[in-house]
Amino acid sequence: MKRIGAEILIECLKEQGVTTVFGYPGGTVLDIYDALYRDGTIEHVITSHEQGAAHAADGWARVTGKTGVVIATSGPGATNLVTGIATAYMDSIPVVAITGNVGASMLGRDSFQEIDIFGITLPITKHNYIVKDVKDLAGVVREAFQIANSGRKGPVLIDILKNVQSDTADYAPQKPVPVRKKAVPPRELEAAAQAIAKAQRPLIMVGGGVIASEAAAEARALAERLRAPVVSTLMGLGAFPASHPLFAGMMGMHGTATAAKLCMESDCIIALGTRFSDRVALNRDKFAAGKTVVQLEIDEAEIDKNVGVTYGILGDVKQSLTTLIPMLPEVGDRAFVKTLENYRAQEKATAKPLELGHKVLIEAAKIAKEDTIVVTDVGQHQMWTAQYYPIEKPRTFCTSGGLGTMGYGLGAAIGAAKATGKHVILVTGDGCFNMNLNELSTAVTHELPITILLMNNHALGMVRQWQKLFYGNRFSQTDVRKRTDYVRFAESFGAVGLAIEKEEDIVPVLTKALAMQTPVLVDCRISNDENVLPMIKPGQTYDTIITDWEARE
Repeated sequence: MKRIGAEILIECLKEQGVTTVFGYPGGTVLDIYDALYRDGTIEHVITSHEQGAAHAADGWARVTGKTGVVIATSGPGATNLVTGIATAYMDSIPVVAITGNVGASMLGRDSFQEIDIFGITLPITKHNYIVKDVKDLAGVVREAFQIANSGRKGPVLIDILKNVQSDTADYAPQKPVPVRKKAVPPRELEAAAQAIAKAQRPLIMVGGGVIASEAAAEARALAERLRAPVVSTLMGLGAFPASHPLFAGMMGMHGTATAAKLCMESDCIIALGTRFSDRVALNRDKFAAGKTVVQLEIDEAEIDKNVGVTYGILGDVKQSLTTLIPMLPEVGDRAFVKTLENYRAQEKATAKPLELGHKVLIEAAKIAKEDTIVVTDVGQHQMWTAQYYPIEKPRTFCTSGGLGTMGYGLGAAIGAAKATGKHVILVTGDGCFNMNLNELSTAVTHELPITILLMNNHALGMVRQWQKLFYGNRFSQTDVRKRTDYVRFAESFGAVGLAIEKEEDIVPVLTKALAMQTPVLVDCRISNDENVLPMIKPGQTYDTIITDWEARE
């Protein structure tokens, strides 16, 4: 049947199971928006800014495992997507970004709102397209979804010229091609299995790839079969239950002291779906020196890139573990688990008194429903959440790990709430919140159950912490001291505004906030000297961990 390009696009989105898209209309996508209106089966969520829409599509993808979709017009609309696309790219999140562009006759003439978004996004997409012929459109859209959600997942951009949206072509419906996961041949795992079996102090590290490949059950089965302690990267939180007795916490610059010590003492690291980023392998030359390293990774470029590995197993993590686990002996007891328990007990016994911000997160975890989704922005509050809010299940935690995007949280929280209908807790700081606070109007318009825990310390806390430790207390532009009344701000947008000023406020305020099914902003007024510990400076090794702030002053 004959269809105009905009209608072909909508039909192809429906083929892929798309039910919701995020975006912002403009001149070069008017035909697309008209087709959306006339079709009426796909919900469109208009945000306050295209960056918020990109983050919302990202949040949708993280909690569902499906491909998020965002639409923007040409020029500034398209460029406003760039930070959101890069955020998804760095964290391997499947998103399809659809942009309009000027018509073919105007291309290359510096026309109004013309921009080469194809060229701009080449380094931050898994693949991108510029569609100049309507006959190519259906094939491009189908291929884009296949690429975004297969292999190492990531964002794909489709730039569609304005005339393509109104030109006609034949359209024939097609069912989506299933994503096929290539199994790892057993012989590639046999040597690794033998090395793991010989290890006396094996340590399992779970990364975001475990969640992406739906391999949480297999990761748990591996740990229980080997009786091996488990640590997580920031992106891997939720891949292994935080309450499990084998879980040692998060690895990395601000990971637990227990995780750091176990990493140093292990003789074999089994890395599942993690790339050994500089936040984890702080010193690539010393991180795994003298250890057997087994890396299960879907992207060949990541094997041996940041840390030299003994066995690099290329393939889907779930498929690899399915083959590997039966090759390994079942271990009844292991001394290294006792080491884990001892270190955990020591860490608890020597812990510094909790600050107000920490207590807010601990109590929020107790009060919130089990299926609550947690989203963070980037900074101290992000690390506190990783440390003090136990993440039990995959796809219940969203954060910008690779790009570290301040302002990510509220858009992602909107996407997560829209996708699931579940309550979302957004943990943010006043610095991050001010970057995209306009999206509170989007949350209010859609009456989304989002509770915002705003860690308000009147500072750019993480940068200030570095200035305190390494720059002689020269707080250059990090003591912000904005005069915003966030309670009244929330109320002006139609949300509920509450405040926590002292410990006695925490439980009653959080109980009230988390019982509401509409947006609530909780202004948590904390000290700008609440810092993140433990801490390890990049380039250092895990034996340089700072656990006592005063000792370094």
